[in-house]
Amino acid sequence: MFGSLDISASGMIAQRMRMDVLSANIANANTVLNESGQVDPYRRRIPLMAPGNPSAGSAQGRSFGVHLAEVALDQAPPAVREFDPSSPLAYTSGPFKGYVAATNINTTFEQINAMEAMRAYEANLAAAEATKQMAQAALRLLA
Repeated sequence: MFGSLDISASGMIAQRMRMDVLSANIANANTVLNESGQVDPYRRRIPLMAPGNPSAGSAQGRSFGVHLAEVALDQAPPAVREFDPSSPLAYTSGPFKGYVAATNINTTFEQINAMEAMRAYEANLAAAEATKQMAQAALRLLA
């Protein structure tokens, strides 16, 4: 019974971490300068999940849970908006020279992913609540 709670908890933790990554993508959708003030558009982060939960308390939870394996950078090229070599946000060299820099983040896509993460979190929460109710019913039968 506690293994199923571990599984649901790992799913909720993974979806919360996924939501953190998606929120960072949305928050940085218009960030084109790095911390040094150089033109370096923010690159979309992609949360990658993997089976198993290394931090689970039971063997079943460790083998059947889920965890955030890594946060990868999207390899898609940065977007370019318009040709304006006089803009301070324009690339000064390379294949995009003279084009105004932009990130490779589609906020609509990120919001859809965030809604999916929220629904997955809610599904794991419902599964944990059902497990809790079954445990309470079993304890009432024993009493």
